[in-house]
Parts: sequence; structure tokens; C-alpha cells
Amino acid sequence: METKLPRILIIDDETQIRRFLRVTLTSHGYSVKDVGTGKAGLNLITKFCPDLVILDLGLPDIDGLDVLCQLREWSKVPIIILSVKDQESVKMTALDSGADDYVTKPFAMGELLARIRAAMRRIVGVDEQPVMNFEDLTLDLLHRRVTRDDNEIKLTLTEYELLKILAINAGKVMTHNYLLRTIWGPSSEKEVQYLRVYIGQIRRKLERDPSRPRHIITEPGVGYRLL
Repeated sequence: METKLPRILIIDDETQIRRFLRVTLTSHGYSVKDVGTGKAGLNLITKFCPDLVILDLGLPDIDGLDVLCQLREWSKVPIIILSVKDQESVKMTALDSGADDYVTKPFAMGELLARIRAAMRRIVGVDEQPVMNFEDLTLDLLHRRVTRDDNEIKLTLTEYELLKILAINAGKVMTHNYLLRTIWGPSSEKEVQYLRVYIGQIRRKLERDPSRPRHIITEPGVGYRLL
């Protein structure tokens, strides 16, 4: 039986970037199609049915954020933004609009490949994975139990809910605004220091060396991701 290759759609107006990504991703076992405009990307996505989209923000016809928002109206396909725009406000807007990850140009191909693998792992729903493993950490969503090396870790309700959001979206950057809004409500979106306190508490319980976290990683000025 022929193995079905994971499909990636690249939407980027830079021909050299598209060619480089197409050749490299194909050599790593992906089926790749690429287009240079937002309109072409939106038209192709329903025919190609990609498992992941790599999207540039600076498209010639439609703003990349508009393409992102249009896709999110009907599709849950993982989307990685690949852009020269490195402002924190742009990153947060893209992530809050539904992007799964954000990589700035120029980029290291090894890092992009790792981000692609992480995003594709999230395609599997939580209902199919009630127990989630992160090296020495295990999160049992069914029994609301967290262990490290089989030793149970006691978390408060708020700490557990924060960790659960990060775990369900493992590898994805969860913005400060999203975490604050989800846990404490819309009126808490500016209380970033409050969030930092809770993340610090969770790290002290989960990490072997909280000063050098391996699992809960800070994305400066943007949010956190769980690895």
C-alpha cells in the first residue's frame, strides 16, 4: 500500500523562498505545493487539502492576516506564519487570529522543520489522547493528574487549567492575552505580571531547574509554549 505523504501548502510571494522550501520539504518526505498570492492560496487549499499551511504576511494582493482570518472561518488546518515582520504586536495579532506558530525570516531550516512536526502532531485531537507525555512529564486529562517520573505533582486548579491549555496546544505559542482571557476573563488581558507569577509557580513544581526551563518556554513579549 502506498504511504500517503503529509501535504504542505506554501503561500509566499518570494519565488526563491518558495523554491527553497519546496525542494527542502520534499526531500524530508512532504508533498508540497506553492503559490505566490493570497487568492491563489485560498483557491488551492480546498483542492489540495493540506495538512499544514506556511503563510507569508506580505502578500501582493491580500494581506496575510486577512488570508489567515478567512481560513480560520472554516478550517482548523495548522498554519505557520513565515514573515520578515518581527514586531511583537504583529506576532501577537497573528497568533491571536489563529496562527499556530510564527517564524521570522531569515530562519533556520532545522527550526522550521521542528515547528512543522510539532504543529502536525497537534492534528490528533485531545479526545484521542487523554494521556499526554512530555519526556519526564505526564498529563492525564481524564483523571486530571500530573506526574513527573511517575511521582504525582500537586497543582492548584488554576495552575492545572493553565498547564492543560499549554498541553493541548503543545508546541504552539499561546499568547499572554489568550491565556489571561481564557483563565481569568476578558477584563484580565493586561495583567501579564499576574500570569508570570502563575507560570513561575508551575515551573517550580514541574521543572528540574526552574531557572532553565525545558518544558514551559517563554516567547519574550508574546507568550508561552509547552515542549
